[in-house]
Amino acid sequence: MTDQHKIEAYCVRCRAKREVVNPTPVFTAKGQPAVQGACAVCGTKVFRMGETPMHAGMTAPPKPAPPKPSGRLVIVESPTKARTVGRFLGKGYTVRASVGHVRDLLRSKLSVDVEHDFAPNYRVPNEKRAVVKELTTAAAKSSEVYLATDLDREGEAIAWHLYEVLGLTPEQTRRVVFHEITKPAIDEAFAHPRTINMDLVDAQQARRVLDRLVGYNLSPLLWRKVRSRLSAGRVQSVALRLIVEREREIESFVPEEYWTLDAELTPSRPVPAHARGKSDSVKAAKSASSFLARLVRMRGQDVALKSEGDVAPILKDLEHAIYVVSDVTRGERSRRPSAPYTTSALQQEASSRLHFAARKTMDVAQQLYEGIDLGDGNTEGLITYMRTDSTNVAEQAQAEAREYVTRRYGPEFLPATPPVYKTRSKSAQEAHEAIRPTSVHRAPSDIERYLTKDQYRLYDLIWRRFVASQMKPALYDTIVVEVSAGSEAEKPYLFRASGSTLRFPGFLVVYEETKSEDEEEEKVQRIPALSVSDVLDLIRLIPEQHFTQPPPRYSDATLIRALEEYGIGRPSTYASILTTLNQRNYVSRDRRRLAPTETGILVNDLLVDNFPELINVDFTAQMESELDEVADGERNWVALMHEFYGPFTKALKRADAAIPKVEQVEFVGRDCPECADGKLIIRWGRFGKFVGCSNFPTCRYTEPWLERIGVKCPECDDGEVILRRTKRGRPFYGCSNWPTCTWTSWKRPLKARCPTCGGLLVVDRKDVARCMVCDATFPLDRFEAEEDTEDARAPITGT
Repeated sequence: MTDQHKIEAYCVRCRAKREVVNPTPVFTAKGQPAVQGACAVCGTKVFRMGETPMHAGMTAPPKPAPPKPSGRLVIVESPTKARTVGRFLGKGYTVRASVGHVRDLLRSKLSVDVEHDFAPNYRVPNEKRAVVKELTTAAAKSSEVYLATDLDREGEAIAWHLYEVLGLTPEQTRRVVFHEITKPAIDEAFAHPRTINMDLVDAQQARRVLDRLVGYNLSPLLWRKVRSRLSAGRVQSVALRLIVEREREIESFVPEEYWTLDAELTPSRPVPAHARGKSDSVKAAKSASSFLARLVRMRGQDVALKSEGDVAPILKDLEHAIYVVSDVTRGERSRRPSAPYTTSALQQEASSRLHFAARKTMDVAQQLYEGIDLGDGNTEGLITYMRTDSTNVAEQAQAEAREYVTRRYGPEFLPATPPVYKTRSKSAQEAHEAIRPTSVHRAPSDIERYLTKDQYRLYDLIWRRFVASQMKPALYDTIVVEVSAGSEAEKPYLFRASGSTLRFPGFLVVYEETKSEDEEEEKVQRIPALSVSDVLDLIRLIPEQHFTQPPPRYSDATLIRALEEYGIGRPSTYASILTTLNQRNYVSRDRRRLAPTETGILVNDLLVDNFPELINVDFTAQMESELDEVADGERNWVALMHEFYGPFTKALKRADAAIPKVEQVEFVGRDCPECADGKLIIRWGRFGKFVGCSNFPTCRYTEPWLERIGVKCPECDDGEVILRRTKRGRPFYGCSNWPTCTWTSWKRPLKARCPTCGGLLVVDRKDVARCMVCDATFPLDRFEAEEDTEDARAPITGT
């Protein structure tokens, strides 16, 4: 062999490249050319890949056909869901989790090509590349890929993104959706797969692009005109407007005085023999059968008592008047159960009854939906899908509930036909089910030991509401009594009393919906048996002064209700709206009510003044309706973007030119300790407020901002209780001397001390104060007069 044909290969024994003796050209099993021979030094067999002149004229064997993909891959969104679904599907299926979205718009720029039909620029985030690589490898080995993401628009969009990123083909792709993670539901879904619904994908994509166009144009405007780290959004800013306008209604409200006049009456009956001659006994006997009637008409006209002067002459007439029953109307009233929960209804009820924030409600509901280990090592989905605005219930679930009600409470509690409920939402989307337990036979008390406290409380709420919704209405016997008062000859005063008695409890044996936080509690009284012409004795007259009240501030529950009624946002967006308003410091919470901050008011006024058509309830609701039309295939999403973007860019240019730079300077009231002429002011940074020098950047002196509530620390001598926040934004209370003093409390301390032991009082529930020392409880109203949290929250500084 000539030198030009000399071949070298690596010898594992010599650990060096050596000349190959007796080289022989060969082909590998995959058809690749190679040379094999022996080491010229030690004789060890050597092998080298690659074509050589010796292969000239040789024909390579045909490459073997690649193995056909086999197996079935299922992709869901969360690992917990993957475990549960995988257990139900069994062998033959590989279940993997995408852990949410696998690609999104770039965060660093607009990522929407407005010049080319608003084409979005998607990318796989760095933290998702490993997940995508694993899914791509699994998909390449699978003949069928089932995209089992959630059944709402966002879930449909995630399925489409997976289809695009993994390079799937239409032939291998299956789309499956299920309302609940149970074996029957999953078997049914996999028996009837469908294709990806591109109308739903387009609707979600339109929402994403629209929100990006608004947020990434309005937010930089706020940065330039006010300060950095502010944000604006199509739905978020409208919600803020509702809160600010409600606050202004409260501030401008002028209370008006009015009076009511009640008469405590009792049937005129002989005094029992045992009570004769005993004034206290007589009074007690009469009070036992007394009732209250309100003055409603006077000389044929409705009563309008504006002042104490209007009441005084009436009292004189009525003190010695004759009271006679002039009319008795008996009737029946039924009270229907509420529909099973929709997303907004669940968030409202959990806020009012459990004091859960909307985000917490959705997080706990997600856990219940994805599955809980019930003691056998296997997870089980306990509720149906929790993002829905439908009140529909599957026939099988209704049949199961009817069987349970009959067995547990008796056939008299079961309606003749299963009830049907209409959604309260203006534009309920997608034919989902209401939120309900996956099995009504799984009573909360039976599985309480497997659940966390929060999981149990929310599941108990969902279970009871669903069971009650399938039961008969409650029935009340009602009575309305009209009493005429005056002299023997003329009775110009008309009093009216109403009462009701529960005759049949119906669904109330399981569940009773809480009153809205803004609704007054209905007063119910029992009225004794009365007939027309019965004479009544007056026990006392009760004149009461009242003042009209301003509308209350929004709570989480009432704001969600308002957004739903206006048609703003969708079930999946309510929690994120409230979270964003809190994170941006646009609102503060005072006794679970939302109050706009100075920053929130400033941002709202700038946006409303310069974008009145955009930051508008009607516009936002209309846009939601148009997105629904895209989801229904009745509208093109690109055309919708063009209609919006033209007027929006013009308004943006006008606003940029018209809005002056706003200097938000709030002085602390002290000189800077490091420079001669600087004043300490409140500044904003990445982590919120801090105190800095007005001469920044020349002087870089800073102090932390501490928000006090006017209460001394119960553990150390000189510390004050201040409001702090966790990394996730949850408020708590701690000592200003931290870390020297480590006292903390999740509950707001009160200025007043415990009347029993002098210990620290905290707000324990909506209307209860609790002592942290002796554990005594008191009505919160008793101490509210001493609280003035707004004035107390002045800054204190220190390390």
